[in-house]
Order: sequence, then C-alpha cells, then structure tokens
Amino acid sequence: MTTSLFSPIDLGELSLQNRVVMPPMTRSRATQPGDIANSLMATYYAQRASAGLIVAEGTQISPMGKGYAWTPGIYSQAQIAGWREVTDAVHQAGGKIFAQLWHVGRVTHPDNIKGNQPISSSSLAAQNVKVFIDNGTDAPGFVDVVEPREMSKADIQGVIAEYRQAALNAIEAGFDGIELHAANGYLVNQFIDSESNQRTDEYGGSLENRLRFLDEVVTALVDAIGESRVGVRLAPLTTLNGTVDASPIETYTAAASLLNQHKIVYLHIAEVDWDDAPDTPLSFKKALREAYQGVLIYAGRYDREKAEQAIQAGLADMIGFGRPFVANPDLPERLEKGYPLAKHDPDTLFGGAAKGLTDYPLYSR
Repeated sequence: MTTSLFSPIDLGELSLQNRVVMPPMTRSRATQPGDIANSLMATYYAQRASAGLIVAEGTQISPMGKGYAWTPGIYSQAQIAGWREVTDAVHQAGGKIFAQLWHVGRVTHPDNIKGNQPISSSSLAAQNVKVFIDNGTDAPGFVDVVEPREMSKADIQGVIAEYRQAALNAIEAGFDGIELHAANGYLVNQFIDSESNQRTDEYGGSLENRLRFLDEVVTALVDAIGESRVGVRLAPLTTLNGTVDASPIETYTAAASLLNQHKIVYLHIAEVDWDDAPDTPLSFKKALREAYQGVLIYAGRYDREKAEQAIQAGLADMIGFGRPFVANPDLPERLEKGYPLAKHDPDTLFGGAAKGLTDYPLYSR
C-alpha cells in the first residue's frame, strides 16, 4: 500500500491520524500582563485539531527568552494553567499537540525583557533585524535589536536548566511532547552557526564545540521527559535573524547525526520559504535521511503534490503547512478532497483578537 500524506503514522507512543503538521507560528495573542495562553488560543488550536500533529507557537522558557510582545511563556503557574486550557481543547477535538520551547537569545530588545541586555553565544548584534514591542497601542512597534552580552558558562548552565524545567512544565500543562526551537536564528541556532558564534571556549570554534550547547540542551530535555516526547526543529539553509553558517550542509548533517544518537522522536526541518528561494538540494535531503532515522518532518512552500512526492520518495515522513493553516482550519480535509484554499489576511497575523485568528470558516460546498 502506498504511503500518502493522509496515512496514519506512529510518533513515539502516539498514533497520529495523518501526516499533516501544523507547524509553530507566532500569533502574539497571549493575555497581558503575564504572557498567558488563553481561551481564544484554545479555540484557535482546537479548530485545527484535524492535523496529525500541531506544534504550538514558540513559547518562551523564561522572561529573558522573550523576543516579541504578547507571546506566551511556559515558566509560571499561570502560564501552565493557560496552556492546560489549550491542550484540553485540542485533545477533546481529537488532536495531538507539542509545545515549542523557545529562547530567542539576541533576537529581542530590552523593552521585551524587563530592561535587561539580551544574551547570546557571543556579543554580536544581529544585523538588520527588528522585533516588535508593546508600544501602548494595539499595533506592534518595530525596533532594532541591540548588542547582546556573551553568555558565561554559568549562564549556559542556567538556560539549560530553564529548558529542562520548561519541558516538565509542558507535560504538566498537558502537551503530548515538546519541540526544541533550534532554528531561525534564535539562541540554540546562535551557538550552532559559525558566523554568530565567536566563542573561544568549548562552546565555540570547531563544529563539535558549536554543537555542544544543542547536545547539552537535548540531553537535559530527554532526561526530563523521555526521548519519545522530544522533537527538534532546525533551519539549515535559512539566514533568518542574521545567523549564517559557513558550511551549512556539513554542520547540519552533523547536527542530525547528533540528534539521532539521542533517539529524539522527530527532526523538523524548516526550509527557506520566501517566493524565489532556492530549493533544498536533494543530495542534502538524502544525507539528512541517512543521518537521522526517526520521523523526519519538512515545512516550507509545500502543496499537496510536493508533499506527496516527498513522502513517497522516502525523504520525509510528515509535512508542515504553515500559512495555509492560518485561513484553513480544516486544511487536511481541503488538501485530501481538493477543495480550494482560503487566503489569510496578513494584517491580522500578529496581535489583536479573534479577527484573523478564529473567524476563518470551514469549507462549505
């Protein structure tokens, strides 16, 4: 029997109804003050529970991990309770949901982190990167990021402990597992990529050293909640938020091999997804498949045809559809039955209320 996008799949101890993934997308609607997930977010995710797997929006593991206004956290009891409302709603609708654990490192501004200086692998500011702050209106105010402070070894150990606790908090909040956000120029990525990591200790320099922080964080996560509940997201070829690697194919094939040793339940690859971006080389996808033996997820510019091709070729096990899920809560059914896809309103992606979040209708024939 041919495996398709709509075939079931086992993910660790979970049985998923299809291979369609709703990947993490920042929507910036957490309750303020406190960055707390809420009933509006519960409705939004429950509407999309027909995905085989939902990975919830990036969720900061600490106050210092916050990059953008109005994003949710998972370090306080109120935040855990808010997420419990979300996970209960998704489970009642028949879905499965992972939390994405997020520390932005240098991709922030003091206004978002209680006036503190951001931290990173090195004291290098990201170039031409803006984040949004709460400027006292309903519309986010965009500002340039600032130069971070290079993390001490004590800082590194402290953040690893925050990741570990966040994973435990996620399980307490009812999530089926967690995804470590090691992509898109945020903190873990700042250690991995050669141009953002200028350290001269055991966390910088050689490829082995640059992967050490990833290795230690994943070790802590697996120790806390078990390998079958830990996934990792990488973005090998993107240069989002100013992180660049001199030899990305070598670096990320090595990262995939490292993650395979940890037996994490999935590896989630974010491909470059702007309109004229180059495709990820086939040879690289084959190398990643060889290096990592668990469930492999790709996301970025996929339609049904491309998704089916990737799965049938054995290059991917599941496919993430980001922006299409914004305006199509019933996306798996629309893809399977060939129904047209609605377009999202870009002006309602970040901040606001129900408009542009929970008011997109199901397909009606």
